[in-house]
Amino acid sequence: MQEIPISEKIPELDIAIKAVKEAGNSILGIYDDDYKMSTKDDDSPVTDADLKSNEIIKSILSQTEHAILSEEDNDDLGRLSKEMVWIVDPLDGTSDFIDKTGEFTVMVSLIKNKKPIIGVIGWPTEKTLFVAQKGSGAFRYSDGKWGKISVTRISEVSKCRTVGSRHHLSEKEKLFIKKLGISDFTSIGSSLKVGKISSGEAEAYITTTNKMKEWDSAASYCIILEAGGKMTDMYGNDLTYNNKDVYHQNGILVTNGLVHNKIVEQFKKLE
Repeated sequence: MQEIPISEKIPELDIAIKAVKEAGNSILGIYDDDYKMSTKDDDSPVTDADLKSNEIIKSILSQTEHAILSEEDNDDLGRLSKEMVWIVDPLDGTSDFIDKTGEFTVMVSLIKNKKPIIGVIGWPTEKTLFVAQKGSGAFRYSDGKWGKISVTRISEVSKCRTVGSRHHLSEKEKLFIKKLGISDFTSIGSSLKVGKISSGEAEAYITTTNKMKEWDSAASYCIILEAGGKMTDMYGNDLTYNNKDVYHQNGILVTNGLVHNKIVEQFKKLE
């Protein structure tokens, strides 16, 4: 695999890419096999693939000595005093993995002073990576080569191609999307929604749930910003990371940036 075309890489970038690639390969090895599945305390599913991916990522990231916050580990709050923290979702879209849609990802992000400075998302079934480093742009690796990616310039909300959750789309979200006059809506699994917007293949992702956690968005945050877009909560407040409470309480809005404030204003009118 050729090197990502970023001239001033921070050393952690290659480590994050390696972790995501190797974890993705291990997931594919389990994907077509028989695997064990159980349910966590919050009723969400967990499989052998989640756990194996987590193990591989941790072993690779641990060479940096930064604390690691992962969906599949007990939270060590010692991370709160650290300037740099890895945030990991070893398998984002476990339901899509189980349903064999292929729309699941591996996510690794490096946080510095509560902001993502590296974001890496791997899409194992398509051998695709979405990668960004703060200040260096966003890139996609597919068909064996790297290309720079950026958001579209569409500024009319009704013309936005909008993506949303396949498994968790609420009535409130459906009604709001309809109210915005949006007719082009597609359900997609995992963080691929943000990958699409960052690559110019969609303009908006709207979720009002309070169930999203920091590992669901950290890598995406870095990628969408470097692609020229925007990610906030549904009220337009910026997101921060490495907090004691890992839940995003007010949903998440991801756009190409040009329609962001218009959608926020409409959302506030619902309240």
